[in-house]
Amino acid sequence: MGSLLSQLGLECGGKAVKEEERHLRANDRELNLSYKYADNAIKTSKYNVFTFLPLNLFEQFQRLANAYFLFLLCLQSIPEVSSLPWYTTVVPLVLVLSMTMAKDCSDDMNRHRCDRQVNNRKVEVLIEGELQSEKWMDVQVGDIIKLENNQFVTADLLLLSSSEPLNLVYIETAELDGETNLKVKQALTVTGKLEDSVEKLANFNGEVRCEPPNNRLDKFTGTLTLKGETYSLDNERILLRGCTLRNTQWCFGLVVFGGPDTKLMQNCGRTTFKRTSIDRLMNVLVLSIFGFLMIMCLILAIGNGIWEYQEGSKFAAFLPKGVSAPFSAFLTFWSYVIILNTVVPISLYVSVEIIRLGNSFYINWDRKMYYPKSDTPAEARTTTLNEELGQIKYIFSDKTGTLTQNIMTFNKCSINGKSYGELLDFSGQRVEINEKVDFSWNNLADPKFCFHDNSLVEVVRAGNPEVQAFFRLLALCHTVMPEEKKEGELYYQAQSPDEGALVTAARNFGFVFRSRTPESITVVEMGELVTYELLAVLDFNNVRKRMSVIVRSPEGKLTLYCKGADTIIFERLSPSCSNLTEVTTEHLNEFAGEGLRTLALAYKDIDPEYMEDWKLRHHVANTAMDEREEKLDALYEEIEKGLLLLGSTAVEDKLQDGVPQTIEQLSKADIKIWVLTGDKQETAENIGYSCNMLREEMNEVFIVSANTAEETIGNHIRSLNGLFCLLKTETVADEPVNGEYAMVINGHSLAFALEKDMEMELLRTACMCQTVICCRVTPLQKAQVVELVKKYKQAVTLAIGDGANDVSMIKAAHIGVGISGQEGMQAVLSSDYSFAQFRYLQRLLLVHGRWSYLRMCKFLRYFFYKNFTFTFVHFWYGFFCGFSAQLGLDTHYWTAMNQFFLWGSLSVYFAVIFTMYSNGMFLTLTSSFPFIGTARNSLNQPNVWLTMLLTSILCVLPVVAYRFLRILLWPTINDKVRGRGYKVRQDKVLPPTPRRVQARRTSTRRSGYAFSHAQGYGDLVTSGKFLRRTPKRRPALFSQTDSPLAQTQPQFYRTISEREEPPLSP
Repeated sequence: MGSLLSQLGLECGGKAVKEEERHLRANDRELNLSYKYADNAIKTSKYNVFTFLPLNLFEQFQRLANAYFLFLLCLQSIPEVSSLPWYTTVVPLVLVLSMTMAKDCSDDMNRHRCDRQVNNRKVEVLIEGELQSEKWMDVQVGDIIKLENNQFVTADLLLLSSSEPLNLVYIETAELDGETNLKVKQALTVTGKLEDSVEKLANFNGEVRCEPPNNRLDKFTGTLTLKGETYSLDNERILLRGCTLRNTQWCFGLVVFGGPDTKLMQNCGRTTFKRTSIDRLMNVLVLSIFGFLMIMCLILAIGNGIWEYQEGSKFAAFLPKGVSAPFSAFLTFWSYVIILNTVVPISLYVSVEIIRLGNSFYINWDRKMYYPKSDTPAEARTTTLNEELGQIKYIFSDKTGTLTQNIMTFNKCSINGKSYGELLDFSGQRVEINEKVDFSWNNLADPKFCFHDNSLVEVVRAGNPEVQAFFRLLALCHTVMPEEKKEGELYYQAQSPDEGALVTAARNFGFVFRSRTPESITVVEMGELVTYELLAVLDFNNVRKRMSVIVRSPEGKLTLYCKGADTIIFERLSPSCSNLTEVTTEHLNEFAGEGLRTLALAYKDIDPEYMEDWKLRHHVANTAMDEREEKLDALYEEIEKGLLLLGSTAVEDKLQDGVPQTIEQLSKADIKIWVLTGDKQETAENIGYSCNMLREEMNEVFIVSANTAEETIGNHIRSLNGLFCLLKTETVADEPVNGEYAMVINGHSLAFALEKDMEMELLRTACMCQTVICCRVTPLQKAQVVELVKKYKQAVTLAIGDGANDVSMIKAAHIGVGISGQEGMQAVLSSDYSFAQFRYLQRLLLVHGRWSYLRMCKFLRYFFYKNFTFTFVHFWYGFFCGFSAQLGLDTHYWTAMNQFFLWGSLSVYFAVIFTMYSNGMFLTLTSSFPFIGTARNSLNQPNVWLTMLLTSILCVLPVVAYRFLRILLWPTINDKVRGRGYKVRQDKVLPPTPRRVQARRTSTRRSGYAFSHAQGYGDLVTSGKFLRRTPKRRPALFSQTDSPLAQTQPQFYRTISEREEPPLSP
């Protein structure tokens, strides 16, 4: 039973206990299996053989229209209620369910195929002292596996040893974050001694204690205990599943997390399902239609009850049994529910999805959104949000890489109080420099590097100590990986373009970063090869906003080099640097005013005895399992004090082409744009002016810059609230503003303003401004701003970014757009739409978004018009047939009409398409009709016609087969008459015998079916053959004149015959 439940994908038993700490031992499967850790098999599919049909049907019947037609089918199985055959409901319902089921089945089969492909990959596993080839799915936690070059990492591994010197491995993380630059990992020295000896690895019995499974790709906390010694484990020792081993012959690793517990799978959680306003509108419309249908059926049922009460007794003689008027009205209600079912749009959802798919193809095929430099077309990664693009009200944009190119160039710098990078004349005016600096004296210089101030080269070559220390810091303080394919041809693999630009600048000015190991950095300083011992790396993060390295020079001198945000560095400077700090601050303001990205550089000499004590305390903190990061931050804070300022750098990141024009056009469309960036305030402001977001003609630009909640509330937000006279409401509505305003707010102020008691004031103030720029914000704050607008504004939001720090913002917005730029593909992988340039956003919203919305609205309008028109015919006919729930239109009639409009619309469509994309229209209006022969070329493809033919056959074949079999196996009276050519001769006609009135029964058809008691007569009545003769020539069936029926009005009848019949004698 348990295996059956596992096959069904169900779990039995109590709730699993949450794992708080993972404990495992190498080469001990028995111990590790006792913890019941997940194996390495993955499952991304939703269904299996047993669960597909019930689960898929359950999901589909959650749609109200499908559930309604299932209920309708149950009604049609009741003979007393149904006046239509059951297949009129079964056929469309089965078609809709089958199409959706086929799509879901295809998607899930692809997921199963991918799962099998991944789970059946082979890897060498150390089992019982031998390396054996095993499937990935059979790998267990605690196993030691061997990876070779260009292999995918099987699971989350603790790196034990490698073929490279100093136990280094190089990995590519494109599957995790989209970045193709290589990253380096290093094994512990104690495990590196195992090398590739199978005997040593088999005897390895180290125990690992680490954090439970989580989705933090940049963090790992754990310890390794071996022979009584405890060693710290961090993210630099871990190889994550999904990475690829590069430039490394082999390596061995210990499985820590497997399958669903790996960080890759932990990050594959379900993305929030995004619904459009059209979807919500359709649900409301369908519910309203249900209510309207019930009202129509209730009106007709009441009419039937009244008609039965007043007129029904006159037809009692022709009925086999009678029913009461209330019961007849009850049955009529349900009969009209069946007949008027066409008002409920069962095919609406399928039709909408097809239209959305077509709109997505239009986006993918748009040549005006294709970027040839990187060969990147626009891509609609979802098909459900196209029409929502035309309803965007707020755009949240990153700056670096989204508005700018994210291609950094070293532009200017300030060293020891002197600014380099521009030339001034005697009057202090800037002089344009067109000549480039000649770096031919440096054989290792990058030929692509461009700089225009020769004075900086002269100072470096003259041996100025401050300038040389400046570039020495740039050559040492980084995490760049060098790659030398040929002698003298260096290629740098940098995690960010900023670092690459700074290291390249140091390279051209004579301080060439040549190579690195975990313990050393080799630099060519003005032609001399110098190797520094690397003692510690104090890495960068979003909280510290700085990075430091501690190195020992060949002379034995200990130095800490630090670079980071100017506000962070200035807080940690020695008081002796106050004068230099003032001058450098002026230079930084000038750089930021030009839109340049700035960093401050500082250093500090360290006493060897203090360093030894600090290293011991660092080891203790680094091996702590609890609060490791807090303890390390405290140590970093301690040693990064009393720094001496060297200067600052200014890196240029140019705007992308067409950004100001795009923002201007979007503003004309009444779309508000908010910029959320991590850059400093001055840089963000300058970019705002460059993009036409901030303009001189604005009434005022409010600067919200505070470091405490009290300052934020007292001096800024509330004063702005008083200016705008805002009301306290639960939601924020658009209010008219006299004039144009903009707001710039920094990260500190935003943190306080996003608190619960202030968020409404912040939102009201920001919504009154035309432009909002948030600077120095974290990725979490970006998502919080988007969520704030979504929560209190009745507006559609869009977030656009290019880096991993924009993923949370992209997922939080209604629509996410990813820019495939210089920061990897993680933003694209999390987005709904992607392209290469910000300027394409204008076409996506104002062209594709508007057209998709208009197409959808026109379709819905016509769809409901068509359904209501056809339904109202039957509703109105009910007043002329005694509310008897009979069809007002012959099925042949409306089928012919549907065919006419179907083929007619197709003919018109193709005629218009061929006309629009013809040579004549191109020659007449070249700019409006640029795609010549598109329709003709697509119709020349055999696959298009084959698909159309197969689709038509599959749709028509079931109906044709059913009708043929029905006539053959269950012929009606009319079918027999037509088939045999039977004619009723005049001499064989017998007068009808009077019918004996039977006793009344309660379970019966209602008297509304007065003239159609047997199958086949309904078709005869609606065929019009009864109307071929005038009533004057029809004799009465009964000669008695005292009948109640005869006293009311004359009744004329005749038999089914082709010839005229003589009158009957009494």
